[in-house]
Amino acid sequence: MAPLVALAHDRPRTEIGYRAVAVAFDARFYRAVYTDLPAGMDALWHYRMAGEAEGRDPAPWFSTEAYRRDHPDAAEAEGGPFAHYLLEGRFQGREVAASPHAWDYLGASGWAPPAWQDVAQGDGPGRRGGVAGAGAPNLSDQRAVVGADFDAAYYLAVNPDIAASGMDPLDHFLRTGWREGRDPSPRFSVRDYLEAHPDVAASGLNPFVHYVMAGRAEGRAAKIDLGFRYEILSRARPAAGRLDDARDAAARLRPDAPERLAEGLGRLRDLHVTFSHDDYVRNSGGLQACVRRESAGFAAAGVAHLHLYPASPWPMVRTPEEPGLLGVLLDGVSLGVHPSRAVARALADAATTGGRRTFAVHSLLGHDADATADILAAAGLSAGFFWLHDFASVCAGVHLVRNDVEDCGAPPADSPACGVCDYGPFRARHETAHRRLFERLALTVVAPSRVTLDFWRARTDLPATGAVVLPHAELTPRTGAGGPRTGVLRTAFLGMPAALKGWPVFRDLAQRFADDPRYDFVHLGGRPDPAAPADFHPVVVSVEQPLAMRDAVEDLEVDIALIWPLCRETFSFTAYEAAAGGAAVLTGPDSGNVAAFAASGRGVVLPDETALAEVFASGEIIRMARGGRTGGELFDLAFSGMTADLVGKGAK
Repeated sequence: MAPLVALAHDRPRTEIGYRAVAVAFDARFYRAVYTDLPAGMDALWHYRMAGEAEGRDPAPWFSTEAYRRDHPDAAEAEGGPFAHYLLEGRFQGREVAASPHAWDYLGASGWAPPAWQDVAQGDGPGRRGGVAGAGAPNLSDQRAVVGADFDAAYYLAVNPDIAASGMDPLDHFLRTGWREGRDPSPRFSVRDYLEAHPDVAASGLNPFVHYVMAGRAEGRAAKIDLGFRYEILSRARPAAGRLDDARDAAARLRPDAPERLAEGLGRLRDLHVTFSHDDYVRNSGGLQACVRRESAGFAAAGVAHLHLYPASPWPMVRTPEEPGLLGVLLDGVSLGVHPSRAVARALADAATTGGRRTFAVHSLLGHDADATADILAAAGLSAGFFWLHDFASVCAGVHLVRNDVEDCGAPPADSPACGVCDYGPFRARHETAHRRLFERLALTVVAPSRVTLDFWRARTDLPATGAVVLPHAELTPRTGAGGPRTGVLRTAFLGMPAALKGWPVFRDLAQRFADDPRYDFVHLGGRPDPAAPADFHPVVVSVEQPLAMRDAVEDLEVDIALIWPLCRETFSFTAYEAAAGGAAVLTGPDSGNVAAFAASGRGVVLPDETALAEVFASGEIIRMARGGRTGGELFDLAFSGMTADLVGKGAK
């Protein structure tokens, strides 16, 4: 069965045709001219089931009979003449005729062609454009028409070139922006509107002006909203393609001189070795913060830290047939990029007897299992720790999100559920590589939460030497608490606006309730997304400011942190930061440790996104967030030293 990522681009034509027809179909026209429809029957359903075959017209601008007559090759097209025109005919330049019922219907509804101007013709009083012979509203009139609906802040944020130019955003949009496919607000899509309404596209009119002046009153959709998961699928790069991209990028790299590695390592007595998917110094994120704290813990004990990572990003584990260079860091300082064999030789030469030696595998992404074990053997190491920051040891879809849109729960590898996933063909690659690693090394599995360890044990039988739970952070009481919170309920999203972390859920919720006086939405993170009507506050957690997010939650008196990831979080720093700042955590059932944390008295777990919208619509969320709370208990965060804590203070 084809992966869903592919199906987003190659769906059965009947399904694609139905979606196109559903958007372009004019229900009011259909019901007005075909008065024999039974009361209460859905007009679109009738058209699909019987009307199309009977030659009925789906919109005033389209005659089914004329299309069949003028284009006999498309008369029996799958999905019907209307779907054929929407999907192919209009791109082929095929002509359509108006329904013979059109003028009776339009006349009865009081419709008359408005005066239009093709914006490209300018705004002079005597210019003509668009509809031949029609009087044309000038640019000033168009500004007056759409000004209230145009979102200038959004337009400038998503079009930095326009912001840099200093041009008036609305003027740019009306003159050229819409022709370039630029959207005037997050609620309107130029591309969708033109595709859904070919009569507007054929007229050459500015689609947004048409929508504000006529389309909205006619019930035309401003954009095709199939949900954010469809958006993700439509933009997705298949896993095989990403792997090809990684191979191409890796092939362009050249190794540094081995002398640089030998000189940098020198003679090492006490050493801790880590493996992960990237350079923890140059990149930021939860895993990177963990490695930084681990490095600091060993440094405090006088132990050198050698970190190895794929020199170019790699989406999966490597196989022996996929050679690649490793980036090498010693105490955070780069020693260049080198082949794994060169790293092993340099470590063997640098090794001394009698020193303290430990290692931890934080991620095997971008690493070959045997090459990893060979490097550790050269350093005299065979027993160490394997961290569960994700579920890469179970599947190539390391977050267990089927096609990057839905939690999968790691079904059996030979199940149909795995067969429809883009990562399914690569699952064996990850299982084989991790089994090889566990067979060659004596690994103690370390999970940052009990729910993560229990889930991992239920989904794999990798031969671990032992297992332990060590949270990345813990809440510790601190004095002080705010008073009872009343008034507007403040809901926040914490972190970067990434789909995996649930940003589309927050964005859609904020858009839906943007004008509701009961709610206020805020975004705390490193980068804003203008599509969400939320107040943005820049917050970046760093080595210097490890509590920046907690402090921002407290200072802004956030009531609820919406933490609704698409994946099973193994820990979730943001959940702990939210609670430490006095906010309740709101999440869904498949969020892993976030749900476990919220259910422990730190928040609310709702069954699905429908329930989420319902509690906001009813106002029940206010009682959920504030019931029994006195402004939010405040906490400090005590961060783990990671592997340094496990091997004992001083790494002894």
